Amino acid sequence: MRVSLKDVASHAGVSIKTVSNVVNDQPHVTPAMRARVQKSIDELGYRPNLTARHLRKGRTGIVALALPELGNPYFAELAAEVVDAAAEHDYTVLLDHTGGRRDQETLVCQGFRSRVIDGLILSPIELEADDLRERAPVPLVLLGEREYDLPYDHISIDNVAAAREAVRHLVSLGRRDIAFLGARRGRSQPAHLRLRGWREELDAAGLVADDRLVAATDGWGHADGAAAMARLLDAGHRPDAVFAYNDLIAIGAMRVLSERGLRVPEDVAVAGFDDVVEGRFGAVTLTSVSPDKASIARMAVQSVLSQLDGAPGQQARRVHAGYTLVRRESTLGHG
Repeated sequence: MRVSLKDVASHAGVSIKTVSNVVNDQPHVTPAMRARVQKSIDELGYRPNLTARHLRKGRTGIVALALPELGNPYFAELAAEVVDAAAEHDYTVLLDHTGGRRDQETLVCQGFRSRVIDGLILSPIELEADDLRERAPVPLVLLGEREYDLPYDHISIDNVAAAREAVRHLVSLGRRDIAFLGARRGRSQPAHLRLRGWREELDAAGLVADDRLVAATDGWGHADGAAAMARLLDAGHRPDAVFAYNDLIAIGAMRVLSERGLRVPEDVAVAGFDDVVEGRFGAVTLTSVSPDKASIARMAVQSVLSQLDGAPGQQARRVHAGYTLVRRESTLGHG
């Protein structure tokens, strides 16, 4: 049998309003009264009706999360963090897979689910600024590397600084011919920030940022990394280190290096980006930039909630989450 507010009030000997104030964490409830009501809640096993609570505020209790590649471990891990962060605020996450396609991203941001969601967390790949200007009137938070001069909160890490730290690590090991794998064909985004970090750090070290060592890819998977690495080697460009746009590209590249008889890291050191689980358990563990995914998720959820609670026209924020460079065998070797 479902326990009601009336049952809790009767058990605690207080009014239903007092119980409601405690359940909804309202101020002006004394600590003694709060403890008394909470004791009755715990003893009776009362569970609040979250749907009713959200409806009283004119909300659905659902936040949409739109990601480009659910098959990519980074996005899968990030989605899990967003679900956990939303649950802390009694919110449910509705997951949308855009495939990184402009038509799907447009459909999401222009509000085909706007009647059932309270806000949207979106990681765009192909959207342009004009697409976002025509979005649905629900709170919006952007994730990832795409940059827009628009009044929306944007949560990311400092991709340029993180890329520079990874390249600096490779340079510190004596590597001089450092390739970049993962630039997109005919596009400046979204890999441009990490590519920029690669260039800036090589320049700072007095090394040549050789465009012949920049390998473009059609996507960001294992096969893309393998194909890019093979093209470099087939063209006679054998780097002594590789900095990959993400871990999947790095892992694909390491496979080709092994097939060609090149040792990692003795012949070619490899560093990736995202610190996905797969990179930690290969025959050669992968050095990688590790974004603070939990922090990104918490800040994104909090941004949606703040917009719901705040006044219109609040100042948009550009927020950087933390990251660390995790050094492993692909650059340091065994031992």
